Amino acid sequence: MEFRCELVRTVDDSYDIEIGRKLESKLVSDLKNGLLGKRKRLAVITDSNVKELYAGSITAMLTEAGFSAEMFVIPAGEKSKTREMKEFLEDSMLEKGFRRDCAVVAVGGGVVTDLAGFTAGTFGRGVPFVNYATTLLAAADASVGGKTAVDTPLATNLIGMFNQPKKVYIDIECWKTLPKRELSSGLAETVKHACLGDEEMFSYLEEHIAEILENKAEPCEYIAEKNCGIKYSVVMKDERESGLREILNLGHTVGRAIETCSDYRLLHGEAVSIGLVAQARLGQELGFISKENVGRLERLLQNAGLPIRVPGYIQIPELLKKLYTDKKVRDSRLRFVFQKEIGDVMQFSENNYGRPVSESEIAAVLEKIAE
Repeated sequence: MEFRCELVRTVDDSYDIEIGRKLESKLVSDLKNGLLGKRKRLAVITDSNVKELYAGSITAMLTEAGFSAEMFVIPAGEKSKTREMKEFLEDSMLEKGFRRDCAVVAVGGGVVTDLAGFTAGTFGRGVPFVNYATTLLAAADASVGGKTAVDTPLATNLIGMFNQPKKVYIDIECWKTLPKRELSSGLAETVKHACLGDEEMFSYLEEHIAEILENKAEPCEYIAEKNCGIKYSVVMKDERESGLREILNLGHTVGRAIETCSDYRLLHGEAVSIGLVAQARLGQELGFISKENVGRLERLLQNAGLPIRVPGYIQIPELLKKLYTDKKVRDSRLRFVFQKEIGDVMQFSENNYGRPVSESEIAAVLEKIAE
């Protein structure tokens, strides 16, 4: 005997992204007005840096507003984005009495929003969450889009799930407390978005990069809005990365491998910066981008305070081996996304934006940009 389980359903995962300054009160107001339904038990997930800067006060505000809010703190840095740290959060929440009627509030940068979103997706088989992004990197990339994951010793971001937040808050005021290196790191994803989707934005960055590094209001608001607009023009068409969304991985094939090989001495954006240069250099050889535009890209990255060379302590053979852990690999073949000049990407066939690349092709490029 055979039974068929009809489980066809339509899910609306739409949500708002609010960009502004000092949004803590707006977050509390939204939660009081039912953003997370009737849930009163809130797990505020943050890191050791953001705890004192923002998460502590947000937790206190939530408690004053009548919520039962508890803060859970992970060590700051990419090394915390692991299965073990996710287990720590889950066990800590269970010990504090959190169950299926709770919700998660992520306050921090990309590591926090990735880890908190993944935890929310599996805790109690799924509880709602919101992201309160405190870094440019999170605003440009990690906190929006719904991709959540952890890293493992063998690969980055291959253990995770698509899980959309109920809302994202991008608090530009928080950028004032970022070290310059962290602000520069976030700019790598911003430059990436301009490379793949907006030539006008690229030119704006060339003209205003110094003002952004000084946290001037107008240019920071401009890039926050542009980052969200470009990313969501892609995500809304391909939420689950079946084709088009791969373009958001521009620079990440080499970038993620470099980040891992550096043992996270390089920040995510610093590694992506080098990855952007690698794909552009190879793209120039393949006829996808002019030498002039490669030069513009490299100058912009340098002016943003980002590296454009593979550090001398990273061995190229080790780096080549790590490239094969990239999620775009198909049938054991490397695949790269390439920008088309500035403001567009290469499309190689219908819904296909990745080109197979031989190990020798990328090895030659990496040798040229090694310190």
